[in-house]
Amino acid sequence: MKIVITGGAGFLGQKLARRLLQLDGIAARDDGVRRPIDEVVLVDRVAAPDLGVARVRSVAADITDAQVMGGLIGPDVDLVFHLAAIVSGAAEADFDLGMAINLDASRRLLDLCRAAGHRPRVVFTSSVAVYGGALPPVVTDETRLDPRSSYGVQKAIGELLLGDYTRKGFVDGRILRLPTISVRPGAPNKAASSFASGLIREPLGGQPTVCPVSTDLRLWLLSPRGAIDGIVAGAQLPSSALGDQRALNLPGLSVSVAEMIAALERAGGRAAVDLIRFERDPAVEAIVGGWPAAWDISRAQALGLKGDPDFDAIVRAYVEDELN
Repeated sequence: MKIVITGGAGFLGQKLARRLLQLDGIAARDDGVRRPIDEVVLVDRVAAPDLGVARVRSVAADITDAQVMGGLIGPDVDLVFHLAAIVSGAAEADFDLGMAINLDASRRLLDLCRAAGHRPRVVFTSSVAVYGGALPPVVTDETRLDPRSSYGVQKAIGELLLGDYTRKGFVDGRILRLPTISVRPGAPNKAASSFASGLIREPLGGQPTVCPVSTDLRLWLLSPRGAIDGIVAGAQLPSSALGDQRALNLPGLSVSVAEMIAALERAGGRAAVDLIRFERDPAVEAIVGGWPAAWDISRAQALGLKGDPDFDAIVRAYVEDELN
């Protein structure tokens, strides 16, 4: 079995590749048979780190490059994880770049999968940003998409495209809507929600950080561990389990910024909390505050997917996976 991961040099792409290599096989067809993974191709703007495994191939390329992508997506590809994206803040600041990567490149990728002719399975990671406006207290899988950012619009269109390509029988698609991922390792990025990781990551590393939103603001969060678990499980769900509704909201936690800071204090003491500087940023607050703070996860749970037990567990997972 050959698997392609776009955004393969990103932190989720790398974690996904490592998890796949730990499996004795993966069920990526409707017969449910777990087949061995022969090759994992990581595609990104920069080369992914060498995982030291012969089955992994890294390709440094822009996913907007039709010629390169055409050479990677063919009849031998069984499963595509489409993780590559321009993050929310960057997509809002550079409309053309966001459209080129988040929408145009996604459409080309689907066309290549269609041209392959064998209905490959495509897993598209979407986002809480597809929701917005006047939201109900708890969002469900059926809540109307109403994005209020360019990133959210691009993700929502990507969802609709994948749903239609699936309906037409071109691909076997599944859409996994990710909560905000916290705690992300590495440096801050241009995502509007970057502070959700920075509030924990920087203070535990002895570095100052800025909280740009009210401490009352609630976020729907999922750990990197939980995200990878959900992506791998979602990729293996049979088509019959999803039916016509290919979008699935992954389980997460509704956590206020104040609760996040309290968990930080339990993990790092008062000295860690004192490294936070509070400076409200209306632009960030407008984007993130428009996302759902909680959603109904009963469908995902019924399909066997699980989230994190609490935010303290998310912090512990970060310490174990990244700091140790």
